[in-house]
Amino acid sequence: MSAPEERRPLTSRTSLLSLHAYARARLDAEPEGRLPEGCYPPPEHALPPDDAGPSDRAAPLRHREAVDAVHKALDPLLVPPGPASGGHPGTTAEVVRHRLARLPVSGRSVASAVADLPLADEPAARALGRHLVRTAPDLASAHVGIALLARLGEPADVPYLRVLGLVRGLTRVVVRALEPLDARAAALLHLTCHSERPSLRVLADAFASGDPRAAAAALIDDPLGIDTVSPSQARLLADAADLAGLLRGGRTDPRLLVRAGRLLVRMTGQRDYRTEVLRYRDAVEVFETVVRRTCGLPPTVERAAVLLSLALDLDSGPSHLLPWREGQREQLLDALGALLTSPEWAALPDRADASAPPEVRHRAAWLRGAAERLFASRPVSPGRLRIEVVAHDPVEREPVETRFLIDGRPLVPEAFGRGPGHSPEYLLDSGDLAATGEPREVQLAEAWCTEGCCGALGVIVVREGDEVVWRDWSHPARLPDGSPAPSLPVYRFDAAAYDAELARGVGEEGWSWPARDTGRLLAAGLRARPELLARWDARPLHAGVDTRDPYTTVLWFLYRPGIFEGEDDERGPWLHFVWRLPDDGAEPRERAAAALRRLAEEDPRGYAECRGGGR
Repeated sequence: MSAPEERRPLTSRTSLLSLHAYARARLDAEPEGRLPEGCYPPPEHALPPDDAGPSDRAAPLRHREAVDAVHKALDPLLVPPGPASGGHPGTTAEVVRHRLARLPVSGRSVASAVADLPLADEPAARALGRHLVRTAPDLASAHVGIALLARLGEPADVPYLRVLGLVRGLTRVVVRALEPLDARAAALLHLTCHSERPSLRVLADAFASGDPRAAAAALIDDPLGIDTVSPSQARLLADAADLAGLLRGGRTDPRLLVRAGRLLVRMTGQRDYRTEVLRYRDAVEVFETVVRRTCGLPPTVERAAVLLSLALDLDSGPSHLLPWREGQREQLLDALGALLTSPEWAALPDRADASAPPEVRHRAAWLRGAAERLFASRPVSPGRLRIEVVAHDPVEREPVETRFLIDGRPLVPEAFGRGPGHSPEYLLDSGDLAATGEPREVQLAEAWCTEGCCGALGVIVVREGDEVVWRDWSHPARLPDGSPAPSLPVYRFDAAAYDAELARGVGEEGWSWPARDTGRLLAAGLRARPELLARWDARPLHAGVDTRDPYTTVLWFLYRPGIFEGEDDERGPWLHFVWRLPDDGAEPRERAAAALRRLAEEDPRGYAECRGGGR
C-alpha cells in the first residue's frame, strides 16, 4: 500500500489519460487505418514535472547513480506482494509511479535498472508490467512496464506494446521488448517511427498492409535501394516484409529471390554495431530457399554475385555460426560450388567487355577469382589454423578482410562481432603475424565505430620452441547482443604448419585489383626504402586505395621538420598530405616503380595535396 503522504498526489496523476489510450485514439483517427508518419509526441501530462524553480530542480544523475535510484524506487518488486496490498498490480503501480515522478533520470536508466532487477515474484512483476503498459500516464512508469515485459512478456502483450511504441520516447525500448515476441511487429514499428524518407514510407505501408503481393512487389521495385541499406536496415526490411513467408510459396518470382539474397548479403556486412545476420531468426530458412531455388535458374551476373557472396560467408564468415542442422551448411556450400564452377556459370565473368567501365571489369574479375579461391584452391585438409583473405562483391563496398578459422570456427565474429578482421595489408603484408621469440601484440580486428568506441580484438603472438602461441587476449567483456564474450584460451599451433599457413595467406592472389595492387607494391617499396620519404622530412601513413574511389591509388604521408635527422618533435609543426595516382592502364608494378622513382627525385610536397595539420 502507498504511505498516507503518497496518496494525495497519486489521485490526480492516475486520473490522466494513459499513454496507451492516447496512442490508440491517435492511431484510430489515422485516415484509412494507415500507420502514422513518425511517432506521436507525448501529451504534456506525460512529461516529467517542471514546476520546480531553477534552484530546486535536481541535476540529472549519472547513469550508475540513476540505476541505483530507480532500484530504490522499485523495491516493491523485490519482495513478494503482502496481504495488505492483496497483490493487486494497480497498488504497486501507484507506489512506483509516485517514486519515479521526480527522479531526474532518463528512460534509458529506467530500462537498464529494470533489466538487472532481481524479481522475487515473476508472475506479479509480469502483471505489474502489463498494468503499467496499459494505464501509465507518464513516460517514466511506462518505461518500467515496457522493461518488465521485455523480460517477462508473452504474445498476448504484443498488441499493447505495438500501440504504446508509437509514442515518441518509447519506440526504442518497445522495439527491444517486441523483438523476442514478434520480430515482424518490432520491425514495422521501427520503420513506422523512422520513415522520414518517402521510399522507406512506401515500404512500410506495403509491409503493414498484410498483402503478401504488395510486400513482394515493394521489395522487387526496390524504392529504397537495397544495395545501399545498412545491415540493420536490411534485417528490419526482411522482418517487416516477412521475407521467409513470402518465399514459402511454391513458385517465387526470380527477382524476389535476388532481392532476398541481396538482403542476406547486406546482413552479413560488418559496417554496423553488430552482425545482423546472426540476429535474423529466419536466416537459415531464407538461405536454404534462396540457394536451392536460384540454383535452378539460368545464370546471370547478378545471381552469380549474390550466390558467391553467400558462399563466402557460409564458408568463413558470420553465417558459419547460424544454427544449422547437421551437415546443412556443408551441403549448401557443395551445391553452390557445383553450380558456380559449372561451365555455364563459370563463363559469366569472361563476358565482360574489355572496354567496360572499371567497376564492371572489377566485378567480373572478382567473380572469377573469388570462385576459384573458394572452390578450387581451398586446402582440402586445413590445419588447426586457417587464414583467408576475403574480398567482397565490389558493389557492396565492404572492406577486404583477413579471416581466421581456428579448429574450423571463424574467430572474429564468434569472439568479437563488432567489425571485420583487419585488412591483409595490415596483418599479412606488414609481417605482424610472423612469430618470433619476442612476444608481439597484434590487433586482429577493430570495431566498426573505432576501437575507442566499442573496442578491438587483440592477441599476443610468440614462438615457443616448435610451437607458435596465441595468448593473453584482449577484447570487450560482452558481445554486441549483451551476452558474455567467450573466454578465449591459449592456442598452440605447430610452428611449421603455422608458418606454412601464414605464407599461403601472404601469397594468396586474385583477391586484389590494379589500383590496390599498386598501393600494396608502393607500401612494400617504402618499407624496404624508408629513406625515399625521410629525405623530405616525411614518413608514410598509408598506401592503398581511396575509400570513395577504389580505382585510385593513394599515398598518405606526414611531413614534420627533423624527420630526416631523427630530431623531429611530436609537439612541433606537422602537415598531412595525400598523393592520388589514378589508374592510367599501366601494370601495377610499372606504376608503383614510377611512383617510387618520383619520390626519390622530387619533393612530394610539390605535387601532393595538403590535407591539414598542426597550427
